[in-house]
Amino acid sequence: MVARVRTVAFEGVNVLDIDVQVQISSGMAAFILVGLPDKAVGESRERVRAALHAIGLSFPYKRVIANLAPADVLKEGSHFDLPIAIALLVAMGVIPQDAVERALALGELALDGTITRVSGVLPAAIHARGMDCSLICPEANGGEAVWAAEDLNVLAAPSLLALINDFKGVQVLSKPQRRMENLEQTGPDLRDIKGQEAAKRALEVVAAGGHNLLMIGPPGAGKSMLASRLPGLLPPLNPREALEVSMIHSVAGQLPEGKLLRRRPFRDPHHSASLPALIGGGMRAKPGEVSLAHNGVLFLDELPEFQRQTLEALRQPLESGKAVVSRANHHVSYPARFQLIAAMNPCRCGYLGDPAQACRRAPNCADEYQGKLSGPLLDRIDCHVEVPAVSVNDLSLPSTGEPSEKAASRISGAREVQNDRYAKMNGAMPVHLNAEADGELLQAVATPDEAGKNLLSEAAERLKLSARGYHRVLRVARTLADLEGIDAVKRTHVAEALSYRKLSAIR
Repeated sequence: MVARVRTVAFEGVNVLDIDVQVQISSGMAAFILVGLPDKAVGESRERVRAALHAIGLSFPYKRVIANLAPADVLKEGSHFDLPIAIALLVAMGVIPQDAVERALALGELALDGTITRVSGVLPAAIHARGMDCSLICPEANGGEAVWAAEDLNVLAAPSLLALINDFKGVQVLSKPQRRMENLEQTGPDLRDIKGQEAAKRALEVVAAGGHNLLMIGPPGAGKSMLASRLPGLLPPLNPREALEVSMIHSVAGQLPEGKLLRRRPFRDPHHSASLPALIGGGMRAKPGEVSLAHNGVLFLDELPEFQRQTLEALRQPLESGKAVVSRANHHVSYPARFQLIAAMNPCRCGYLGDPAQACRRAPNCADEYQGKLSGPLLDRIDCHVEVPAVSVNDLSLPSTGEPSEKAASRISGAREVQNDRYAKMNGAMPVHLNAEADGELLQAVATPDEAGKNLLSEAAERLKLSARGYHRVLRVARTLADLEGIDAVKRTHVAEALSYRKLSAIR
């Protein structure tokens, strides 16, 4: 008899069906695991053996073969422990085969028989619902699994013994409750920033349209402070976005306490981050920071301090909205529709152009520092804004700025206008914000009036705007009009959008 239990393998956020087959036969006592397992899967033999011993079951003194089919798919991760153990229990006659006939299982076993948290339960639950199967998972992951569907039967077991007792009718495991991230936590407020009115205006514009932003200014001017206020300006994730983001974080093993995410991600990796850490990759092709920031913000402080190769790798995700990790035998693709917020000094010492603290190595200091930023990368950043040093007089004044709550209300209204507009247009590509509009769709929604057209044509010629830069000006102008609640894009909107396009600080 061959006992079978379903489980899954992950290829990015995509889920592949895996059939766990266990056979107990006569012969020399051994526990053989085949089917292209990696080291973590291979070690499951000892965890399964110890877990059975912990619950009072002796491991069969026979030849036990566990096969993970299809054999040409690499099996990675510790979540294969539970399906192997269940299939073995079926082969031993402890659990009837029909009890797990339409079940999909994943979970890691501890040596004492408890079932511990694993990554990827949310996408696995969605896959189980599509296959009309029930899901067996660790108790710690039950809160995320039940988000897949109301009618999905989720069996979230704390231990292998509790799971066996449930199958035998001795114990009944209750259905886990949905868990969601708390939104009550408040971050830093925009009103704490003194001065920098132009930079705060630019921050509101990019938040409203999902645009990319580069802030340039001397050390201590408030660039990092401005970026840290951005999460407080963005609206919470809608249900569709929350599911997308939570699936990525679930695969990465970064879903906090199994709760569905509601706040937009804000990722701020250190400038020493490697290319696989930022884009994705490694031994198991894990999602990188660009994917963990999907539907949220990726903040890169000290932008030129990142490795040039790493920065150039950002160009493709910024354009396509996805990160592709290529391997010799397969390609893994992760969603990466993020908003890039970057900050940098004008030169390495930070004081280029400051008459009070003159740069001692100008112009070589700026050339060397800014040389890491290629033209194509800068061209993909919609808005460039200078953040000058704040005077002592501004710092001594009381905080009278606008609170984040008020700016967030305008931003939320502008985003609702964009969502409604693009939902009615029903384009071939799903577009929700102005930053995503392109081609004929962009021309249809962002073509300015006659005066705006003339200004844009003249400015494009003088500033030598590329086709990409031209379109990004239109997107920002469309967002400015949405913030004012105006249908038509006017000359004033084009003029302000152009002011964010070119900086004298970038040589």
